[in-house]
Amino acid sequence: MKNDTEKFSRRQFIQKSAKGAAAVSIAGLAVTGSALANTNKENKIPKRTLGKTGLDVSILSFGGGSQFLKNNDGAWEKTLETAIKSGINLFDTAPSYSLSGFNMGNSNALGSSEKRYGQILAPYRKQIILSTKVELRDPDEMKRDLEVSLKSMKTDYLDILMIHAIAPSDKVSEIENGLYKEMIKLKESGVIRFIGFSSMDSAERSRDLLEHLDFDVALLAMNATQYGDYAKIALPAARKKNVGVIAMKVMRNLVGEDATAEELFEYAWTQKGVASAVVAHYGMKPLKENIKLARKFNIDVQSSLKRSELENRMSKYAGPHALCWAQPGYRDGGIIV
Repeated sequence: MKNDTEKFSRRQFIQKSAKGAAAVSIAGLAVTGSALANTNKENKIPKRTLGKTGLDVSILSFGGGSQFLKNNDGAWEKTLETAIKSGINLFDTAPSYSLSGFNMGNSNALGSSEKRYGQILAPYRKQIILSTKVELRDPDEMKRDLEVSLKSMKTDYLDILMIHAIAPSDKVSEIENGLYKEMIKLKESGVIRFIGFSSMDSAERSRDLLEHLDFDVALLAMNATQYGDYAKIALPAARKKNVGVIAMKVMRNLVGEDATAEELFEYAWTQKGVASAVVAHYGMKPLKENIKLARKFNIDVQSSLKRSELENRMSKYAGPHALCWAQPGYRDGGIIV
């Protein structure tokens, strides 16, 4: 980005169109976040309201991380197309999700998730909710990287922009006076509709951000092992301010003899305040199975899940010994630093 005038002049139309679209979306949604918003006859994946954003999101979201990147050419295109046809409408990614040397923040790399999204999702831009992240904490570098992300995904605006991987080392005051301030400006310009952050390393710091700053969305690690205690520490703070919550790491390394995919999804979907669960899919079979589970799930039906029993059963997996993403220095996209 060159200067403030040039930065926004080519996107002035976005301010009206993005805010207008948000207003229309909010006006047409149910009042409560737990209400299902999709009642069509095509057996699509049910939807919920993503907190105060008013966005109508599928309870199963599509992730662009390491599992998605494992799909070879000719396969990843089909997974995205199948997701769209199924009714999945929230697609999340990040600049660091890339195959080329696993270079952090390099969305120009061959095989990057953002470029894959741009190739398939661009024709459906008005029908989907597109989310990516900012890797770096310097505001100027963030704006330069954002330009690359927009170009890679062939869009002039993002529905959601999140600060990637909030950790204990992040300070609320530094984020507030740096990235957060610039993200608010981008939101006011219409280049970004909603702002948020992702975290799998510190529920406490996530809670601090939720309590002190005005974020719209939080992408939080949440599963039956209770690793990180996000459901107990960060989720209540998000609910209090009606921040839209997307659960991640719902089933990574957990599906097997001790837990089924259905149990793990239901654990996340029945958490009060969770609108969606994001999963990156490797292969068509698990994608179709997860779509089937999402279509089957009905929030209006009393859950038969015994939450405490599942938590006790899965507690032995709570840690780096079982969860790859809990290992020190882990970065999704296959990177261990």
